[in-house]
Amino acid sequence: MSRRHRETEFELDLTTFINLMVVLLSFLLISSVVREVSVLQVNLPAHASGKNSASAPPKKPLILEIMLYPHHLLVADRQTGPLKDIPDVHNQHDFASLSVYLQQVKTQYPAIREASILSQPTTAYDDLVHAMDAVRYHDEEVGSNTIHSALFPDIALGDAPADPLSGTGTGSATAGSSYAP
Repeated sequence: MSRRHRETEFELDLTTFINLMVVLLSFLLISSVVREVSVLQVNLPAHASGKNSASAPPKKPLILEIMLYPHHLLVADRQTGPLKDIPDVHNQHDFASLSVYLQQVKTQYPAIREASILSQPTTAYDDLVHAMDAVRYHDEEVGSNTIHSALFPDIALGDAPADPLSGTGTGSATAGSSYAP
């Protein structure tokens, strides 16, 4: 007896599947939520150049630097040195005191818009963001409204020099900081 070979041919019809995918893709694109992402413009600190002083721009009255260290914040002028040391409160940086002090600095130098925030590589991201917020603006209560008033909105980021109180830090004043304790 001979065996019969049954050959069955299958035809794969993908038309229905493709139609379903087109409809699903259209639905997903239409119903997707577009989010607006806010971007903060941050600059790198300017490096001190060794060019002759004849072509150098005029000296600024204040080059503000805020240094984030593990147990304190240090506000300094790059040209003259430390201005204020703000110790931590309950093992947390005291950004409220930083903001109050920077408001006093702003009243003395109203034309200055730039500030550098110098941190160590181990600085927590949240601390860096809180420092940027404290340096950029402060809240004022006007009647029943809260207004954000600008302090130093042009922020530059860099590496902090060695901590003058504990001797820790990156060891070099990279990113343009010439402050040497």
